[in-house]
Amino acid sequence: MRHERRLWAAALVLLVAIGLAWRGGVAPGPAPLTMKQIDHAMRKSIAEKPLDSAAARAYDTVIPSVVRVVGLMTEGDDGSDGPDNPEHGRAERGVGTGVVIIDNGTILTNLHVVQGAKRVKVTFADGLEADASLVNVMPEHDLAVLRARKIPDDLQAATMRSTGDLAPGDQVLAVGFPFGIGPSASSGVVSGLKREFRSPDGDRVLTNLIQFDAAANPGNSGGPLVTMDGEVVGIVTAILNPTKQRVFVGIGFAVPIENAAGGAGMPPF
Repeated sequence: MRHERRLWAAALVLLVAIGLAWRGGVAPGPAPLTMKQIDHAMRKSIAEKPLDSAAARAYDTVIPSVVRVVGLMTEGDDGSDGPDNPEHGRAERGVGTGVVIIDNGTILTNLHVVQGAKRVKVTFADGLEADASLVNVMPEHDLAVLRARKIPDDLQAATMRSTGDLAPGDQVLAVGFPFGIGPSASSGVVSGLKREFRSPDGDRVLTNLIQFDAAANPGNSGGPLVTMDGEVVGIVTAILNPTKQRVFVGIGFAVPIENAAGGAGMPPF
């Protein structure tokens, strides 16, 4: 919206200039503006109120659909972090990210975020917290489909886009909760396609992945990888670190969004 208002403002400057030029031809008045003067006026307007970056616009588009996902692994853990929680300090949790793909509360995330959880809690962009049920799993893609039991009145589903024309060098944005902090955004590019990832313990192999260099860390798992139009092309699922430390060194992987369509009961792209 801010980007559109600024474009309208620039267009208004141009229309006024054209109007003055036309007036100068039919009635006495100020001399018509030259194209150089019009260009200067537009540049000055943009310099005083710079346009939002493409990444900022993509973030604004997708953020209403991004949720924080917590898998509660311990009986009696209610998901709170305060001292009143009887399991405070002892609870094991899987913390990650999800993205709303249907506005009835259907959420896509990574399977490893919620696997083994006794209860799953999601927090929507407006702060609403709700329990969620596991609807379907796709272990071969490390994906899980959740359904929130309570949703915001104005919940927005993200727009998904085929990866068919995605190419190395395309700009992308990763949105999520790295180390539980967020929502956070990081931008980068598609580094490669059809990559393979083997988990450090060797028991999990994922194929046909999108490789990207936007910063991702534990907690980003399950979050959307989006284009500069704010359209979801992948679900962040893994990072590669030769030292086996759980920190980002420049190589992240995302599952193409097409792999999730069938599991979520949606027609393929």
